[in-house]
Amino acid sequence: MRLEDVWLRYRRGGPWVLRSVTIGIGPGEAAVVLGRNGAGKSTLLQLVAGILPPARGRVVDRPAVVGWVPERFPADQPFTVQGYLTAVARVRGLSPAQADRAVRGWLDRLGLGPFQGVRLAQLSKGTAQKVGLAQALLRPPGLLVLDEPWEGLDAAARELVPEVVGEVLADGGSVLVSDHRGETARLPGAREWTVADQTVTERAPTGGEALVVVELAIPATQVADAVHRLRAEGHHILRVRGHDVPLPVTGPVSGAAAEAAS
Repeated sequence: MRLEDVWLRYRRGGPWVLRSVTIGIGPGEAAVVLGRNGAGKSTLLQLVAGILPPARGRVVDRPAVVGWVPERFPADQPFTVQGYLTAVARVRGLSPAQADRAVRGWLDRLGLGPFQGVRLAQLSKGTAQKVGLAQALLRPPGLLVLDEPWEGLDAAARELVPEVVGEVLADGGSVLVSDHRGETARLPGAREWTVADQTVTERAPTGGEALVVVELAIPATQVADAVHRLRAEGHHILRVRGHDVPLPVTGPVSGAAAEAAS
C-alpha cells in the first residue's frame, strides 16, 4: 500500500492538513505513527484506511480487506453488540455460518460474551472500544489501521493488541498504528512515521535489541526508590499505576521498557 504525492484539506480553500505525502508499507510490515496532537495523525490514518479521499494524489495497492479501528468507537447506535458484529460480518462478505463463528470467536477472545445482548450506547468506553477492535478483525485484514487502540482498554485487552498485530503481520498483512501511551514499545521492529509540518517522514527500524515490557508490582512505599533505580539503569518507565503516586513517567525509550505497578 502506498500514498503517492497525497494532499488533503477538509474544505476547498481551507488550510492543508497534509501536503505532498509519499510513503508506503509492505506486506508483513508495521509502522507507528508519531506526532504532536493536531499534527494530522488521525487524518493520515483515515487516508490510509480509505475513510477520507485525498484532495490530490492517490493511494495505490490498498488491500481488499481493511480493518479500521477509530480512536473512539461510535457507540451511539441502536444495536446490540452481537447484532452489530453479525451485521458487519455479513456486510464484509461472510456467510451466516462464517459470521456466527467469527462473532463468537471475538466475543470470547475479548471478553465480550456478557455484553452480547447489550445495546452499544449502554456500553462503557472501554467495552465499546473492544467492539471497535472486534469489528475490524471479523475478516482477516490485509491492512489493519489502529488509531490509539489501547485507549480505554483494560489490562487484558491491552495485552491482546500486540498479539493481534503479530497475527496480522504473520499472515502477510500490514499494520499502521498511532499511540501516545508508549504502548508501541511492545511492537519491536516497527517503522516510525512522524507527522509534522503537514508532511510525513519515515524512519526505518533501528535493528537494535528488541524492547521488552516488564510489569512490576511494588509496595507503595518503595515506588520512588524503584523508579529512580530503574531510570538510573537506563530503563524507560511507561507509567505508574496506583494511588497518589506523583511521579513523572515520561522520557525517551532506552533499553528495556518497564511498567511499575503498585
